Amino acid sequence: MQQFDHDLTIMRTTLSEPEPVASSQAKPVAINGSASPKIVLATINAKYIHSSLGLRYLYANLKDLQPIAEIKEFVIQTWPIDIVEQILASKPTIVGFGVYIWNIVETTNVVSLLKVIAPEVKVVLGGPEVSYESEQQAIVQASDYVLTGEADISFYELCQDLINNNPPDNKILKSKPVDLKDLEMPYQYYSDEDLKNRLLYVEASRGCPFKCEFCLSSLDTKSNPYELTVFLKQMETLYQRGARNFKFIDRTFNLDINTSLQIMQFFLDRMSDDLYLHFEVVPDHLPRKLKEMLAQFPEGSLQFEVGIQTFNQEVQANISRKQNNAKSKQNLIWLKENTTAHIHADLIFGLPGETFGSFKDSFNQLYECHPHEIQMGILKRLKGSPIIRHTETFDLRFNPLPPFNILSTDRVDFATMQLVNRFARYWDMIGNSGRFKHSLGHILADDPFEHFMAITNWLFEETGQTHKINLKRLFELISQCVEALFPEIHQTLLPKIELDYTASRLKGAFNTLNLYGGQKKQSTSGSKLLQRQKQHMQ
Repeated sequence: MQQFDHDLTIMRTTLSEPEPVASSQAKPVAINGSASPKIVLATINAKYIHSSLGLRYLYANLKDLQPIAEIKEFVIQTWPIDIVEQILASKPTIVGFGVYIWNIVETTNVVSLLKVIAPEVKVVLGGPEVSYESEQQAIVQASDYVLTGEADISFYELCQDLINNNPPDNKILKSKPVDLKDLEMPYQYYSDEDLKNRLLYVEASRGCPFKCEFCLSSLDTKSNPYELTVFLKQMETLYQRGARNFKFIDRTFNLDINTSLQIMQFFLDRMSDDLYLHFEVVPDHLPRKLKEMLAQFPEGSLQFEVGIQTFNQEVQANISRKQNNAKSKQNLIWLKENTTAHIHADLIFGLPGETFGSFKDSFNQLYECHPHEIQMGILKRLKGSPIIRHTETFDLRFNPLPPFNILSTDRVDFATMQLVNRFARYWDMIGNSGRFKHSLGHILADDPFEHFMAITNWLFEETGQTHKINLKRLFELISQCVEALFPEIHQTLLPKIELDYTASRLKGAFNTLNLYGGQKKQSTSGSKLLQRQKQHMQ
C-alpha cells in the first residue's frame, strides 16, 4: 500500500451538480425526520496537493443521489472540531468517511466529535483501515455502519436504504466484488482547481497478482484492467482540460507490456514541458520494447517507484515475494544510465528474518544501482495483511498505535530499530533531498551504510532531533560531522559542500557558516523564551 507524508491547510473540492440521473429507484424521502436528505463524502488527506480518488469513485456511482451529495476534503493539520464544523455546515444526514492508515487517528477524533454534536447524522466508514479487524476499533464503535472492501456501489445501495428508512440490520457490511465494467469513471469530478494544483490519481487496473505479505494487495486474486479505450478516453478528456500531472496507482503498471506500451505512447504523443507521469513498476520486468519506449521520454516527465524491499532471498521467501535480484539490479542501472526518469527505490526494514547485517547488505547493493532516492520504510502492520502469520515465529512486536510500525523482532531489538528509524529520517533529509549530490558520494565512499550510520549517530548526539533542522544549519552540521568523523577528507570536501550550498540558493556566503566544530555560533538577542513577554513591553 501506498504510504504518505503530512503537510498543511484545508483542501476542499466544490463539485458542480450534474443533471439528475434517471432511475427506477424510489424517490428519496425523509431520514430521521429531515425532508431534505444530504450526503457528505469526506476524508482527511495527508497533504493539500493530494486528492481522493476513492471519494470521487463513490460520488460518480451515486446515480440519482448525486444531486444531494458533495465531497469535502481536509488535511491532517486541521483541527478535528473545525472539520466537524465544516461538515455540519452542509446539514448532512449521511456522512461517509474514507479511512486509511495515515488518517485513522484524526478521523477517529472527527467521528467521535461528530456523533456527540450531531448524533442523528448517520456515519458510514470505508477504506482499508476499517475493512479488517473492524469490531475492536474505536472508530467503528463510534460509527453507524462500516462498508468493507470495494464500496463503489455498496455505498450507493446503503444510502438508498437509509434515505428510504430501510436500514440494514448489521453494522459491518461486506461489499460485493465489483466488476469494473459496471463502474462510472470518476475523472470528470476532478475540479479545475484540482487539475491546476493537485496530484491527479488515476488507475488503469485494480488488484495485484503478487503475494507480498506486508501488502494488502496480496489479498487480491489477480490484476483486473479497465477497458483500455475507455480509460484512454478519460485521460484524453483530462488532458484537454489541462491536466499534466498523472499519478498511476496501479500496483504493477508494467505487468501487461502491451497495455503499458499503449499508455506510454498515448502520453508520448501528447508530450509537453509540464507533463509528469508517476508509475509503480516491477523491477525485474522491463523487456526491450518497453525500454525503447522509456528512453524516448524527456527529462522531468517520468518518475518510477520501484519496490525492492530486500535483496535477502531468505526474507523474500518468508514474505512470499518473487523477485529476480540480478535482473532487478540490471534494470535499475539501465534506467539510470539510459533514461531521464527519476527513480525512487524502496526498502523495508523489519521484515521477518531480516537482520541488521542483511539489511545493510541490501542497502549497499541498492546504493550501487544509483537510484535518485532510496526510500527506507519501516515495516507496518496493515490490518488484514498476511504478515501477521509470522508474529510468533519471528517474535514480531508492532506498535499498537498508528502507524503500527514494527518495534522489534527476534533478529532486531528495539534500540537497533530506533537507530535505523533515525538513519531513515536523516537519509531522507540528506540523501533523498538531492541537496548534497556533489559531496555525499565522497563521504559514503566504499561503505555507504556504515558511513551514513556514523553520520546518523553523530548528528543525533549533536542535535537530539531528526526533523526541523534549518537547512543552513544542516550544511554546517555536515561539514562539522565530516571534520569529526573523516578528518582526512574534510579540506578536500569543503569545495564540494560549497557547490551544494550554492545550488541550494540560500542567502549568505558559504564562508560565513560555522564549518568547523570549534567555532562558536553567533549569539541571538536574548532568550526565545522571553521574546513573547518583550513584545508586550515595547
